Amino acid sequence: MNWNLLVCAFRDHVSYAPDEPAVAAQLSTTTAAGPAWQCLRCGAFVAAPPAAAGPAAAAPPVRRDAELRSALILRIFAVERFLRGLVFAFIAFGIWRFKYSRSSIEHAFDRDYPEFRDLLHGLGYNINSSGGLVGLIRHTFTLDQRTLTWLAIGAAAYTVLEFLEATALWLLKRWGEYFAMVATSAGIPYEIYELADKITVLRAAAFVINVALVVYLVVSKRLFGVRGGKRAYDARLRSESIMQAAIDAAAREPGQAGQVPQIPVPGSPGAGGAEPGAGEPPAAGPATAGRR
Repeated sequence: MNWNLLVCAFRDHVSYAPDEPAVAAQLSTTTAAGPAWQCLRCGAFVAAPPAAAGPAAAAPPVRRDAELRSALILRIFAVERFLRGLVFAFIAFGIWRFKYSRSSIEHAFDRDYPEFRDLLHGLGYNINSSGGLVGLIRHTFTLDQRTLTWLAIGAAAYTVLEFLEATALWLLKRWGEYFAMVATSAGIPYEIYELADKITVLRAAAFVINVALVVYLVVSKRLFGVRGGKRAYDARLRSESIMQAAIDAAAREPGQAGQVPQIPVPGSPGAGGAEPGAGEPPAAGPATAGRR
């Protein structure tokens, strides 16, 4: 599947008219419908005025190929982190409210416990034999307000961390990738401890998701110098850039010798925000560099 074309089908094409005539010639052509400009994402020539114009080095950074897939994957992780943050936000709120009305909640639980037990028994769950849920609920009734306060603060702090991580992943910035990788890695030792104590489906799933995110970030984004680090990562992005290919082609023409400008790459400090459709379904296969 060509994700470049798929994104352009849902979003506008990204065309750009460079001020440099030699570069502009590489990105434009003449059709029966009039002048056409090459889309910097899918590579197709669009018979319409360019969406923007200016120096070639100021062209908008456009995510293509693997970067579009990566944007989609990271934003899926961002949504998962956001949902996890919501869960812990409810937990923090519940603990905070619970500590002020614990006696009434305990009384209601003891009063309604037989009906609650019979209901679960009718669903095929023997609450007496498991004891886990009931034991946990009864254990909370023995905690003092100070302990409950610290539990609420801990849950609230974890909520903030999850929301920050979700935001970092959603923005598709390199600093966000480092932040998400470090924040996720910090919790893995505790998850291993929990799995060593008891393996459950929920714990195993959370552990697998977190390890997958860390490995994906380090390998695909070349964090901490892996696979050549940021320099190799930026070089790969430029090698896939239609604008950079047009600049290189113009520089090779007679009379156009000179230093080839470097265009900004998506996610770099000078690249600005993510280009339109960055988190949309992605693309594959570099398009041609452009023709006269």
